[in-house]
Amino acid sequence: MSKESRRREALVYHAKPKPGKIQVVPTKKYASQRDLSLAYSPGVAEPCLEIAKDKNNVYKYTTKGNLVAVISNGTAVLGLGNIGPEASKPVMEGKGLLFKIFADIDVFDIEVDTENIDAFIETVKNIAPTFGGINLEDIKAPEAFEIERRLKEELDIPVMHDDQHGTAIISAAALINALELANKKIHKVKIVISGAGAAAISCTRLYKAFGAKAENIVMLDSKGVIRKDHPNLSPEKAEFATSKKINTLEEALKKADVFVGLSVQDIVTPAMLKSMSKNPIVFAMANPNPEIDYDLAIKTRDDIIMATGRSDHPNQVNNVLGFPYIFRGALDVRATKINEEMKKAAVLALAELAKEPVPEQVNIAYGETKLNFGRDYIIPKPFDPRLIAKVPPAVARAAMESGVAKEPIVDWIKYEDELYERMGADNKIVRLLVNRAKTDPKRVVFAEADHLDVLKAAQIIYDEKIGIPILLGRKEVILELMNEIDFDAPIEIIDPKADEEDTRRNHYATKYWEARRRSGVTLYEAKKWLRERNYFAAMMVNAGDADALITGYSRSYPSVLKPMLEVIGKIEGVDKVAATNLMVTKRGPMFLSDTSINIDPTAKELAKIAQMTAFTMKMFGMTPVMAMVSYANFGSSKHEKARKVKEAVSLLHRTSPDLIVDGEVQMDFALNMELHKKNFPFSKLAGKKVNALIFPSLDSANSNYKLLKELNNAESIGPIMLGMKKPVHILQLGASVEEIVNMAAVAIIDAQQKEKRANSQKLKRKKR
Repeated sequence: MSKESRRREALVYHAKPKPGKIQVVPTKKYASQRDLSLAYSPGVAEPCLEIAKDKNNVYKYTTKGNLVAVISNGTAVLGLGNIGPEASKPVMEGKGLLFKIFADIDVFDIEVDTENIDAFIETVKNIAPTFGGINLEDIKAPEAFEIERRLKEELDIPVMHDDQHGTAIISAAALINALELANKKIHKVKIVISGAGAAAISCTRLYKAFGAKAENIVMLDSKGVIRKDHPNLSPEKAEFATSKKINTLEEALKKADVFVGLSVQDIVTPAMLKSMSKNPIVFAMANPNPEIDYDLAIKTRDDIIMATGRSDHPNQVNNVLGFPYIFRGALDVRATKINEEMKKAAVLALAELAKEPVPEQVNIAYGETKLNFGRDYIIPKPFDPRLIAKVPPAVARAAMESGVAKEPIVDWIKYEDELYERMGADNKIVRLLVNRAKTDPKRVVFAEADHLDVLKAAQIIYDEKIGIPILLGRKEVILELMNEIDFDAPIEIIDPKADEEDTRRNHYATKYWEARRRSGVTLYEAKKWLRERNYFAAMMVNAGDADALITGYSRSYPSVLKPMLEVIGKIEGVDKVAATNLMVTKRGPMFLSDTSINIDPTAKELAKIAQMTAFTMKMFGMTPVMAMVSYANFGSSKHEKARKVKEAVSLLHRTSPDLIVDGEVQMDFALNMELHKKNFPFSKLAGKKVNALIFPSLDSANSNYKLLKELNNAESIGPIMLGMKKPVHILQLGASVEEIVNMAAVAIIDAQQKEKRANSQKLKRKKR
């Protein structure tokens, strides 16, 4: 994508369908006059009076305890510099988004129009009663140091300048583990810090807190090594000035054990890297391009342990591993501050988590066979679901032990459950799918690429390196649309009806005829049908000219399904294909089956649908907990509709005893854990959170998923085809660009899985 196209996409993202990235959502009922009288006048007077009696009641009756202010004056925004408070607002909203999706913390972003330290501090102090915590952001040094120091002293709520401490905490966790792997002691290693801004100063202070010695540290700014004999040093720089008679980075790196870069790209050369000691630790964290290119560094030194700020290399030092969880732990014990003990606790929690066995969900998300603690895995991955239950409790404990917690936690098991429950509304599953697809991009043929939304989705797939699009449709229309959206890329475009495709089309037609000639298909008919895009696209996948297929945007589901079944066919052992929709709901990802194909499946077919759904869920790293839904509960009705579901469950219990599935069960009992356990303690689902619903008929499944989608704004990924021999997936009519992108990611993962299974089978045959 060109720079101008990327610029336009970013602007549209922030402007449409409504400006900005965050909004305020009511948490109480407001439909009736009674509700409004409780929410405002006269009912609101009661909590006001209670808070007036005791200010601590503000945590009981308002959102203060889960509300953080992200505050900036716009003087040091990302890599953009001093661009002012209004221009910093998109970044502050983005920070609010991260707080919410990673730790379920609500945020108001506050942009303050002053560069005067006293005025800024006074503003924050005046609005502090609104908030449970203050996250300072993008404030230039050295003012940032003074602002944070004074606010921490003068306020009784947690205050943290993430630019200082976020990188420090994450990199300190990485450093602890890297030193262990390198068999080095922190109090002995020679450390070189390139950069002397807020982040570099904070990093170095935290390393010292863990045992690094001042005499072993050399810090550089843009002018070179910071030495004690330099005049006019700021207090922060003076703190790390060295008495060594060296001036350059090249001199500083000789025999150094650790390099920490928070400066500019490409300042470290291969020769400098070679001059470092054995098993050098290099954290090149300049963004977007590090102080030395990752590939160049590992090519130069095979004993290097390296981290960067980039997501496309191992060991990403990403602040999102820290600030959401640190504030979460601080808020949950009503800490009066975030102190050194709490920051160190977060460091140790992150370092320890990297050494624990990694859940399969994380391996799948990052396309790894098995992530293990080692040179390429010294800090957890940002999408690791265990972070929410690992870091906040460590921070909360440290707050309690250091005497700054006003509401200590007593039941830690209950607290951990509550933390996991908070993340039920998160749509991490979408990001996990896209990330996994990126690990091994496949060729995806878009059968209706002459439609603008389909082409936009293909552009995203290409630009984000999720997959390799192949565009089918009227070539002149596709080229015109590509020009309209500035989609200039070397992508294959195919018009199945064009004369230039005669040879390939006739080849496909012959292959199709050979496969279907005993089913009444003539060669003439085969040639006619291969001019139709869905037959052509399916034959491309069958012939290995594409790895996966996306279609259905402009045509009815049954009309598109027919050529897929005729050309691709079903997996051996599957009598009927089915479809499932992955719904991203407030309680977490939920699979609903069969939403598109089987109108009134038999008990045997229902059982098979459940098994295929379970297989798909495992493919995405999820453990299936499946409810077979009915209007009846466990034999309460003898009607054939309920009996069918009961028979399917009985069949599954016999043939798939390890599968967590039960029913027949009504929807409310399926989704309400407490209600289910209380009434049906004998059930396999008792005490478990259901993440898949198998419906007895197409009308119930299809209606429920569309109801969820429209009324609750639940994101839908699907229908995901179950039981097909090749990765082909059919969209719902008029799917959105986002839905098409998500389905393409699913198709790519499906192709990855099928390829893996095919290779495994080949290997088994060879061994025989």
